[in-house]
Amino acid sequence: MAETRQASGRGAQLERTGLRHGWTTGACATAATTAAYTALLTGDFPDPVTIELPKGQCPAFALAAEDLTGGRAMAAVVKDAGDDPDVTHGALVRATVRVLPAGTGVAFRAGPGVGTVTRPGLPLEVGEPAINPVPRQMMRDHVAAVAARCGGTGDVEVEISVDHGEEIARSTWNPRLGILGGLSVLGTTGIVVPYSCSAWIDSIRRGVDVARAAGRRHVAGCTGSTSEKVAVAVHGLSEDALLDMGDFAGAVLKYLRRHPVDRLTVAGGFAKLSKLAAGHLDLHSSRSQVDKDFLARLARQGGADEELTAAVATANTGLEALQLCAARGVPLGDLVAAAARGTALGVLRGAPVAVDVICVDRAGTVVGRAAERGPRDG
Repeated sequence: MAETRQASGRGAQLERTGLRHGWTTGACATAATTAAYTALLTGDFPDPVTIELPKGQCPAFALAAEDLTGGRAMAAVVKDAGDDPDVTHGALVRATVRVLPAGTGVAFRAGPGVGTVTRPGLPLEVGEPAINPVPRQMMRDHVAAVAARCGGTGDVEVEISVDHGEEIARSTWNPRLGILGGLSVLGTTGIVVPYSCSAWIDSIRRGVDVARAAGRRHVAGCTGSTSEKVAVAVHGLSEDALLDMGDFAGAVLKYLRRHPVDRLTVAGGFAKLSKLAAGHLDLHSSRSQVDKDFLARLARQGGADEELTAAVATANTGLEALQLCAARGVPLGDLVAAAARGTALGVLRGAPVAVDVICVDRAGTVVGRAAERGPRDG
């Protein structure tokens, strides 16, 4: 089993919730890759194998399977999603590493149970294994570290597979998104935060309370770490003014309606904020979806012709719709931000809170903004 522990001990807990963190498929794949490449160079599998996550945590994973045959090494760990009801909890994530000619770099391959991208609009090119950019970078970094430590070149093929992944993927949005053949290898921080509505909403309320107590008159509700970084960069906000909104936009807005501050920045990924723009207050994928017809109507309002409007309505993802409009000079990001701001103001019901909205893409680039014009703006 993959151990759910950090340097401080077993069973990492979420503050105030008592819920246990888990590890993403990307973290599991990185651990398995690190162990396999180490064995390929030294003949020995490190067990447990420790990796460093993007924010500095160093979890250790026990190996569930290992094999060293000829010019290849395979290591596997069992994904532990902690107390999150993740469909991939308990899945066996394997990494098979083979040495490539010098100068090749790290090449990724989808093994059994890992999907392949077949449609545009995702952060990977069509035909690529569904191994997202951050897990890829984590694996590259750990391959380089092992190479430096053990005398390798770092030129390897990394094949990631997930036992029964194709079957598990039927319970996800992958088939609808055109990711075929299995699961995606995901994760931006390496850590799975347990999904608990009441606990998360309580933490949002406590975040507002802390900000108000500290005299903060401008707070930011962010859907994730990428948008949080953008909000800090744009507005120079301090840490205690940041609300980990996640999918619970409604919780932030309703609590600020009763406990107002001067200004709220809503920052998030384009797709999630398109849901807010369409009137959804819970942005989780199991309860709201990107409405391409709604985006098409916005695009038409922004000057899209019939052809572009139809293309947006049939786009594979919100990201593809955004890219289509950007190529034709239609400011879909700004239109979504403005509509999201309108939803927010409707929930605030006249509370004295100025609102601005920032939409970002997966790389953290601002793709849409909407701000109040008036004395409270700035």
